Amino acid sequence: MQAVAFCGSARKGGNTALLLQTVLDSLAERGIHTELVELAGKDIHGCRACYGCLKNKNQRCVFAQDVVNDCIAKMVAADIILLGSPTYFADLTAEMKALIDRAGMVGRANNALYRRKIGAAVAVARRAGALSVFDSINHFFLIGEMIVVGSSYWNVGFGRDKGEVAGDEEGLRTMRTLGENLGWLAEKIA
Repeated sequence: MQAVAFCGSARKGGNTALLLQTVLDSLAERGIHTELVELAGKDIHGCRACYGCLKNKNQRCVFAQDVVNDCIAKMVAADIILLGSPTYFADLTAEMKALIDRAGMVGRANNALYRRKIGAAVAVARRAGALSVFDSINHFFLIGEMIVVGSSYWNVGFGRDKGEVAGDEEGLRTMRTLGENLGWLAEKIA
């Protein structure tokens, strides 16, 4: 079993990464191999609607100058895919949106590439707007025919300054439960 988490924060090692790592730690306790991929500092652009992926059908975006094809390959190899983003103006970051748009298009071009993989969204907010992020990420999973897993509450944590989310006990507990639920389902499916 393999789980990969993509962190859409512009800040490396920030609150979103901390929450995603909490989920991954819970999965690792079950013996699932985990990896956290942070998009911070990486050049990534949105889909250009060239439809090259529809023509080539090779599980790749034709634009290979950034990290998207590496991310797609990790998604294909994983059983569990986590996408996390902080809240920027009541929605996800441009980096996460670019990954979703391009990976999503490649997935659709290649016969529902992520079909029946397990997915979960994680959002961070200073105060509000996290449910829009949560919803936007879940659209990627649902249109990709993935199985979406929840927790004891919405998969959301609160914090603005780097590391502040570590003080959100309910948010951390929600992430641990999410990891347990993801691991349980992965074991049942296997």
